[in-house]
Amino acid sequence: MELIFLGTSAGVPTRTRNMTSILLNLQQPTVSQMWLFDCGEGTQHQFLRTEFHPGKLNKIFITHLHGDHLFGLPGLLCSRSMQGNTLPLTIYGPKGLKTFVETALQLSGSWTDYPLTIEEIGPGELFDDGHFRVTAYPLNHPVECYGYRIEEHDKPGTLNAAALKADGISPGPLFQQLKQGLTVTLEDGRMIDGSHYLGPATPGKTLAIFGDTAPCEGALALARDVDLMVHEATLEDAMAEKANSRGHSTALQAAALAKEAGATKLVITHVSSRYDAEGCRRLLEESRSCFANCELAEDFKVISL
Repeated sequence: MELIFLGTSAGVPTRTRNMTSILLNLQQPTVSQMWLFDCGEGTQHQFLRTEFHPGKLNKIFITHLHGDHLFGLPGLLCSRSMQGNTLPLTIYGPKGLKTFVETALQLSGSWTDYPLTIEEIGPGELFDDGHFRVTAYPLNHPVECYGYRIEEHDKPGTLNAAALKADGISPGPLFQQLKQGLTVTLEDGRMIDGSHYLGPATPGKTLAIFGDTAPCEGALALARDVDLMVHEATLEDAMAEKANSRGHSTALQAAALAKEAGATKLVITHVSSRYDAEGCRRLLEESRSCFANCELAEDFKVISL
């Protein structure tokens, strides 16, 4: 599992930072999917500078309907269709998302040749596909805005084939059922509980991807004990009042939340265009003064879990 930051700027692009967009690559033995979180202007151009292709996207999660998180969506959807992609795509986001997408397509005479589903969401669980559970949490922003908590299910332990053979159970199709912890009946009538032959389960990864927000009550539940927390850090702490009044957080506030929530790692992003390289370094230092295991997102930076 890895995150690829396609855009890390707040409000407007800069020479080095595109608008907000994060790709979650879930290419694993048990599941092969790509999810996108937000789609700021120019996101499809950012894809061109990576090894990934929008045609392989399965899901897009929009945190809120401000342009720097949304205006790249119509172009990406249309290009995906023009390139002949047929893979179904589901988009999740706040109320109004469906109107935005359908109006953009209608007025521009555009369409999609692949199954497109738009689900307008509220707080709570969005889905659990047996591999991942995704939950939306409301945040504190001038428009309806959500953060997404992604929880991977624990992975079953390794099947002890040697123990099975010692008990007279030969390798075969039943091994796959036993690996899932199921109980199977052998030809001789014996009932075998697969869980008795499994090693310890591997805990699934958890991550929290925040939309824009000032500090709020729901943030703690969203980030509780996650392996990776991605949070905006629009401004420095000296500008906390301005940041919070506009529904944003400072680098220090993001770090304080990560510490309180018991997160393992913090990545700060959504940086104001007022900050050059030196300013960004100060933001990172502010965060690290409170929460040491913190990184600053840069366009095309890859974070592995």
